Amino acid sequence: MGDYPYAMKLKNSRRAITLLAPAIFLLSGCAKDSGAGFPTDASSVNDISSPLWTWAWVAAGVVGVFTAILIIWPAIFHRAPKNGPEFPKQTQYNIPVEVAYTVIPFLIVAVLFYYTAVKENEIVKPTAKVQHEIVVNGIQWSWQFTYLDAGKDVTLTGTPDKPPVLVVPQGERVRYTINSNDVVHGFWIPAFMIQIQNLPGVTNHLEFTANKLGDFPGRCNILCGRNHTQMLFTVRVVTPAEYQTYIANLKLEIEKAGQA
Repeated sequence: MGDYPYAMKLKNSRRAITLLAPAIFLLSGCAKDSGAGFPTDASSVNDISSPLWTWAWVAAGVVGVFTAILIIWPAIFHRAPKNGPEFPKQTQYNIPVEVAYTVIPFLIVAVLFYYTAVKENEIVKPTAKVQHEIVVNGIQWSWQFTYLDAGKDVTLTGTPDKPPVLVVPQGERVRYTINSNDVVHGFWIPAFMIQIQNLPGVTNHLEFTANKLGDFPGRCNILCGRNHTQMLFTVRVVTPAEYQTYIANLKLEIEKAGQA
């Protein structure tokens, strides 16, 4: 009897934990910096893409739950009686249901397509606010970065064993010219929610502003050959003053190389 109050408290504690755990889990995903898996303001693209990313997952969740209900409901509530006939009554050609099954997915895809097109046009739309230009060339299996601020011949070439670093200024808009020397590559910076293809014979353009200082991993996300997994690079966001110093040092290195 002496242990009874303790047992009741333990039972109530477990019940409280069971009830609170899901709420805590859901609320933990509401932090401003979570960005549904992405930083909310790492680049100018994040603020455009994040709502689309979030609501696409919401739509997927709603469709998943609805589909699960449609699967489970007949399995539970339309089972044949245990002592009934071998096969339950068969039904077919429910026109309203079949029309709904066709129209609803079409509307979902149409809405997602519309908002995706709107966001994509907003991201790739050229502006007159560009302050710097960098050429990004995909090669098997690394990257070449040409800083036009330093000159057309100032190109840094990485290797699978020594991935290159793409240095960009914080808060200043950069236009990227995207090329490929050989096969299709994918210029992808996950933290910036940016992906654009490097196509041989085709020149693509992309503009964005990096907002957060630090190093951010980048990689090729198109299967491009034997060493595809080693086709990595790092985006290093520095202050505008540090960027100008970096460009000046590149010019000096090129001048020294030309004099050697």
